[in-house]
Amino acid sequence: MKLFSLASCAILTASFAFAQSQPPIVARTAAVLKIDGLTFKDLNHNGRLDPYEDWRKPASTRADDLVKQMTLIEKAGLMMHGTAPALSSSPEGNQGRGSGYDLERMKPLINNPKVATYITRLSLPPEVLAEENNKLQEIAEATRLGIPLTISTDPRNHFQYVLGASAQSGGFSKWPESLGFGALDDAKLMRRFGDVARQEYLAVGIQQALSPQIDLASEPRWPRSTGTFGEDPQISKRMAEAYVAGFQNGTKGLKPGSVSAVAKHWVGYGATPNGFDGHNSYGKHVVFKGKDFQKHIIPFEGAFDAKVAGIMPTYSIVDGVKLNGKPLEPVAAGYSKQLLTDLLRKRYKFDGVVVSDWLITNDCKNECVDGEKPGDKPIIRPETFGMPWGVEDLSRVERFAKAVNAGIDQFGGVSNSDLLVKAVEEKKISEERINQSARRLLIQKFQQGLFENPYADPQKAKAVVGNAEFVREGEAAQARAMVLLQNEGKILPVKPGRKIYLLNVDAAIAQKRGYQIVAKPEEADFALVRLMAPFERLHPNYFFGARHEEGDLSFKPGNADFDTLTAIAAKTPTIATIFLSRPAILTNVKDKTKALIGNFGADDEALFNVIEGKQKAKGKLPFELPSSMQAVETQSPSTPHDSKNPLYKIGYSLKY
Repeated sequence: MKLFSLASCAILTASFAFAQSQPPIVARTAAVLKIDGLTFKDLNHNGRLDPYEDWRKPASTRADDLVKQMTLIEKAGLMMHGTAPALSSSPEGNQGRGSGYDLERMKPLINNPKVATYITRLSLPPEVLAEENNKLQEIAEATRLGIPLTISTDPRNHFQYVLGASAQSGGFSKWPESLGFGALDDAKLMRRFGDVARQEYLAVGIQQALSPQIDLASEPRWPRSTGTFGEDPQISKRMAEAYVAGFQNGTKGLKPGSVSAVAKHWVGYGATPNGFDGHNSYGKHVVFKGKDFQKHIIPFEGAFDAKVAGIMPTYSIVDGVKLNGKPLEPVAAGYSKQLLTDLLRKRYKFDGVVVSDWLITNDCKNECVDGEKPGDKPIIRPETFGMPWGVEDLSRVERFAKAVNAGIDQFGGVSNSDLLVKAVEEKKISEERINQSARRLLIQKFQQGLFENPYADPQKAKAVVGNAEFVREGEAAQARAMVLLQNEGKILPVKPGRKIYLLNVDAAIAQKRGYQIVAKPEEADFALVRLMAPFERLHPNYFFGARHEEGDLSFKPGNADFDTLTAIAAKTPTIATIFLSRPAILTNVKDKTKALIGNFGADDEALFNVIEGKQKAKGKLPFELPSSMQAVETQSPSTPHDSKNPLYKIGYSLKY
């Protein structure tokens, strides 16, 4: 009797505690059910509580119930990751940028192809963005099963903006680029950044981060180095784990309050010959030598340790690699069963969602594949623009089938659920395989609590996003991440009150801090100069080639920054800071400056804090800075920091 009594007491206590975990329920179109003093949403409008509507049940149980109720088109719709169309008079509206969502185009996307995940590229005041995202959730709540949307974004908390890689900040706190966190190698700060960004995302109704980018920047000319943590595998592993932990609010998987992270790009994206990027037809291959491939996997181990929710495969065809004794099939990673099933699922036991990079199932025709014709100005057209590397000769239905059978759960940038349905009807994919992906996607929505409340509070968004404390922390990180490379004659730190000549620095900020601004270098006690890492536009008629910083990394005559620096430095001692979006060659700059500071995204206040010594530059180079282009051209694109006689080795820094 005593045992029975104790057990009964335990059950009652547990039930009471469970009842107290009633989550907030927010409904705009669905009815609300009251059962045993608890509240639920009647998402399928049938007047009773279905297992998938019962927040007391495990996410897996809820997902199983919902999958059984779904039609094939609804399940296929879950596997699309569309772009939320914007109100815009320009083609950019098709890419999601504008003054708000185009609801007349959104409603059919939600109701017909049943797309339930969208990337947002809106850059609006936080409270307005929250309202816009709420409008989309309200449309979704009114559908047959009331499945909430997952709204994703590229990174928003940094400086550099490139379509397809990052988003304009729209009032979010600004932190250094990922390279800056690699320079600091501070897991605690990395996790804090992830936690801040998580709060800002959730405040505006964004539930998924299409980041971190944890490729190794082993090829110095690669234009996407700035989104990485550099070229050290172990630093990248530590930062990956901390980043995911910050966004997902812990290391034990998703829960209410998590923003799901998608680590990318599996695997080897940075080993690109000549630095030509895999977005472009001329950069579709990466090439490995020796045991380098394993080095590029190491950062992902950190993401796995933090139970990362998603993985995005690289666009690239991976050459020079064998798995289980067999060469990889010469197809992009999104089509490679060896990389997605054999390596990712089986060897590394990844059980989350695999989402493809954007537009891999589209055709690449005309200017997409042959952008060298004078006058070509390509835009993204669904019928002619895509990245189907290695499967160009397959039909679109066949591409969907091959990718799903390889291991893809969701397709980035497209809404063609009808083609996925057709692949099932033609027996190219089993419906059981579709159910598997649908279940994975639903489990994550349930884990995040979206079925109970997918809505944002606009007033909270206004208070949280870009608040003073977050801005202060971001600015302090900008300063800390800088790398002091040179300090001749101990010119640093400097003191306000002196005469200063400025190039690409805000005079109002310098004046506010007590400097005397002069119009000519020869009148100054010193000059403060901002420079960008050199680059070329080698493929200006390709959509992404026109936006990517490619080619030569060296400062030389003819480079506008270099010519201006040379003229200034001949007349006054010069302090230069260089935005190291790529590993610039500073051989011709070093002898013209008294102080050199590498930065990875920093505003002028942060810059002055560093040169005055109010905040210390504590970063160490996250990649080596080569001594010449000849050294760059003879190094291996897959091997980290291997150029001959680098001017500055990886990990270099000075103190003052």
